[in-house]
Amino acid sequence: MSDQIVMSIDPNVDPYGSLGIIRNTDGSITRPQIPRPFSITIPDNDSSVFMKDLVINPAKDMWARIVIPREVLDSEIKLPLVVYFHGGGFVMAANVDTPILQKFYATVAVEIPAIIVSVDYRYAPENRLPAAYDDCVESLHWIKNTSDELLKKYGDFSKCFLLGTSAGGNIAYHVGLRVAEVSECLKPLEIKGLILHHAFFGGKERTKSELRLVRDKILPINVCDIMWELGLPIGSDRDHPYCNPMVEIRSNENLFNQMKIQGWKILMIDCDGDPLIDRQIEVSKMLKEKGVQVVDSFSEGGFHGCEFFDDMKLKDMALVVKEFVRA
Repeated sequence: MSDQIVMSIDPNVDPYGSLGIIRNTDGSITRPQIPRPFSITIPDNDSSVFMKDLVINPAKDMWARIVIPREVLDSEIKLPLVVYFHGGGFVMAANVDTPILQKFYATVAVEIPAIIVSVDYRYAPENRLPAAYDDCVESLHWIKNTSDELLKKYGDFSKCFLLGTSAGGNIAYHVGLRVAEVSECLKPLEIKGLILHHAFFGGKERTKSELRLVRDKILPINVCDIMWELGLPIGSDRDHPYCNPMVEIRSNENLFNQMKIQGWKILMIDCDGDPLIDRQIEVSKMLKEKGVQVVDSFSEGGFHGCEFFDDMKLKDMALVVKEFVRA
């Protein structure tokens, strides 16, 4: 349960503080944290994987962390690529170096096994959506054109999946829609599917799970609203398609044509302790009605992002992802 996680700042009391930001009277924000300098440090506390960082676009402070199971090094094995987009509600100063992500990378990489390419993107409100989508599309072209010997030697570019957590799940969905339309331009990189982990979707009308968990200790509704206010294009509300995918799904009959033609599949992972669970169920149902191949993994209990705090849940999730990728 989320009650077992001790948050340093209660998001119900200080929502901006819980996001690591200060809201100024003119509507702008201040980030008290010292920005991460553009130098690279690799954690060396997990012997199961080898990690390497690469610059994607220094002008945007974009970089990638490559995570490879050590057991494949010095072999001829090629592994699927899993491109990972981290969460943070588009506004939190998370990046691929955030400590809580490192065990997640290693567990998923070793269990599948696969190469994880975790990429950064710019934050809102300094860079509102679709900036994060633009950056993550750019990262796929960077992978396509990479000169990195590790990726070229061990990566199976014909079997790539986009995995995202929370806001990263939202990004994986929207980036997937974009690149499905221009898949030829990405070759030899070929996307085979999307993995939406606790995807951050919203809407003006509250769902039953949002109302049931309105004062959730991890992701209360007031925090969601703030993140959407800061992340969406100025003047937009929560029924903008970036927030509420159901708007575009209902209005565009051809939205998933290219995904279906190319045989993509989508894995949706969530739990009923997440305020966003009803959004996932609704999107999954509609995708299936549109003829998209969807695999659901909805569990009882838990909370938003629980796999980062519970090793057993992380292991279970990794097994679900393994089955999906290897199917």
